[in-house]
Amino acid sequence: MSPAFAAGLQIAVVVAVLALVYVPLGDYLARVYTTEGDLRSKDLRVESLFYRLARVDPRAEQTWYGYAGSVLGFSLAGALFLYVLQRVQGVLPLNNGLDGVSPAVAFNTAISFVTNTNWQSYVPETTMSPLTQSTGLAVQNFVSAAVGMGVAVALIRGFARTARGGEIGNFWVDLTRGTLRILLPLSFVVALILLSQGVVQSYRSGFTATGLDGHALTVALGPVASQEAIKELGTNGGGILAANSAHPFENPTPVSNIVEIIAILLIPVALTRTFGTLVGNRRQGLTVLAVMALIYAAVLAVTLAAESGARGAAATAAGTMMEGKEVRFGIPGSVLFAVTTTGTSTGAVNSAHDSMSPLGGGAVLLNMLFGEIAPGGVGSGLYGMLMLAVLAVFVGGLLVGRTPEFLGKKLRRREITMAALSVLVMPALVLAGTAVTVILPATGSALGNSGDPGTPGAVHGFTEVLYAYASASNNNGSAFGGLTVTSDWFQSSLGICMLLGRFLPILFALALAGSLAAQQRTPASAGTLPTAGVGFGGLLTGTTVLVAALTFFPVLALGPIAEALH
Repeated sequence: MSPAFAAGLQIAVVVAVLALVYVPLGDYLARVYTTEGDLRSKDLRVESLFYRLARVDPRAEQTWYGYAGSVLGFSLAGALFLYVLQRVQGVLPLNNGLDGVSPAVAFNTAISFVTNTNWQSYVPETTMSPLTQSTGLAVQNFVSAAVGMGVAVALIRGFARTARGGEIGNFWVDLTRGTLRILLPLSFVVALILLSQGVVQSYRSGFTATGLDGHALTVALGPVASQEAIKELGTNGGGILAANSAHPFENPTPVSNIVEIIAILLIPVALTRTFGTLVGNRRQGLTVLAVMALIYAAVLAVTLAAESGARGAAATAAGTMMEGKEVRFGIPGSVLFAVTTTGTSTGAVNSAHDSMSPLGGGAVLLNMLFGEIAPGGVGSGLYGMLMLAVLAVFVGGLLVGRTPEFLGKKLRRREITMAALSVLVMPALVLAGTAVTVILPATGSALGNSGDPGTPGAVHGFTEVLYAYASASNNNGSAFGGLTVTSDWFQSSLGICMLLGRFLPILFALALAGSLAAQQRTPASAGTLPTAGVGFGGLLTGTTVLVAALTFFPVLALGPIAEALH
């Protein structure tokens, strides 16, 4: 099978499955977040029990202030619990002889998993106990994804509702429904499929085997299948094993590789249908989906072209760019996975992004710098794209002199300010974090690649730093593996980027939702800019690309572009 045919076949399978489930899953998500009441009578009473224990009235609504306060309070409690759990895991059951995690790593990891980033600055199998993995990290995989979906739905309600006092839903209901009705059932199905392909599920620490050199070695085990499913479905990315989805116990076959790619894309893609359904115009959702698909396809084409050629002395001698790629998946499977994880906020990897060609590595880096909106993380991709859509409507109105309205809601100074601030958070964190880090004297020792200024090694080392802060600020979690981030500076600075990169856009999105929900709907007129169809899709695509290009072209020119032109 030729590489081109293999790539085309894998892409076709992914697109076909997503197209098959798009309508039923998207409509199901819409019903989950609009159904009145909770699970009763013949259904499970888990939700009712939770509401009673938490003293939550499932029929009460919150303004954006209340919703945001609930998000922040819940996330803070989760971070504190996860931090303490890591610190004391050495005295808890199922620790497999592992001591408590150091304060810096515990802080970074707690922030990472609560913010849906799943950045891992440690070797999981020698750092985290099975108890910490299951009751701490896996739980955050579920609830952090549910938080993202809840915020996206709250923003949709802002567009769909009219003059209801600014209420945008109930965070606790959205969190519960997202976890119990969506993430848990889907994760169960995906975990069963992965188990059938050979993904392991065990609470043993490992087993001893004889290596090819005749020496004994310990092979790590863990509850992989259960966490692998939500790791991908929730666009989390943190694996139980250090090699992540390149490890045969996490991703054993080409079939499991495709299943994991589909799992990553499933909910972010279906949420565009949910958006169209809830606002009463499904063409709106299709327009957003088309923009996401166009950007995704463009990055995939560039990355495939860059990785399929033999560039450089070593690649030319070998006849292919296979360095850092798993032979079970080859270049097409590795590129498709890389573009998918950087286009979402997943961070899982089945190949070494650090070993990609300069152009290929630059493309997946740019995929994050777009804001991870193609299709983006679970929930975060949709509300990120809607923020850009608000800006696109404003820019389009300025260009043609039409009224800045979106889905019947006027875009006044407050709405534009919230959208603009949300879009500016990530670039500010990436550029400031990279700039400060590269001028610190101690940074040079952390780089896997270095050299005299202007040399390929120095340029690639700069790209490693840029990639790290882009990953943290976008809540992605993948990395150019050549960078050592175990120092206190990296642990703290990347943790702060993850924290601000997650919650500042959430606050701005919820503030926008509250402002929109308090408005009466304005009937469309001859001066209203159409926000569905090819024309607006082109405007939204152009706005997205232009924002990223103007913001990041100078720093990309110092990194991957310079390395590619060398």
